[in-house]
Amino acid sequence: MGDFPDVLQIKDTAVLFIEFQNEFASEGGRLHGAVKECMEAKKTLDNASELLANCRQRGIRVIHAPITFADDFKELSHSSYGILKGVKDGQCFVGSQWGGKIIDSMLPLPSEVVVSGKIGLCAFSSTNLDFLLRQLEVKNLAVCGFLTNCCVESSMRTAYEKGFKVITLPDCCAATSVEAHDAAEKFTFGMFSVPLSTKEFLSKVV
Repeated sequence: MGDFPDVLQIKDTAVLFIEFQNEFASEGGRLHGAVKECMEAKKTLDNASELLANCRQRGIRVIHAPITFADDFKELSHSSYGILKGVKDGQCFVGSQWGGKIIDSMLPLPSEVVVSGKIGLCAFSSTNLDFLLRQLEVKNLAVCGFLTNCCVESSMRTAYEKGFKVITLPDCCAATSVEAHDAAEKFTFGMFSVPLSTKEFLSKVV
């Protein structure tokens, strides 16, 4: 994969915003209570909003990756287990409902790409993300969102194996506990990416 570049060219760089949806990020979301403490501790939404604004101002490519399901969750097996069973049992991220919508402060602009088909954890699996990134000639991919140790980590690992230069932005992520977030940042992120703060990342993009 070569050495990680000291400077990231705007034309080669994109930021992937994973699941900034009401279910997680808004009061009243079914999973808001689970991530609220970590979001507040890391200032996730403030940092992500600042990042998004900077990307738009400077022309850094923005890609949104929401997860959504049909009203009857036909995409998931009757024998689903683990986190997807929790999503189904909790009736979370239904595309036709408020909880499945991207939060107002992060709503995509018409010029921004929204990944289609995310019904699992990794933003590449079951979606057109890899095709989009190749078409857009993206080489450097910064990843942030929810959950730190789940969809963010899954997407980070796949991006690394696909040959992208991967940056993770822990201050724009949140998990169901501060401890889970910190463990992923401390023990996993550095294996598959270069973890940077929002300010550090933006300072590298020219």
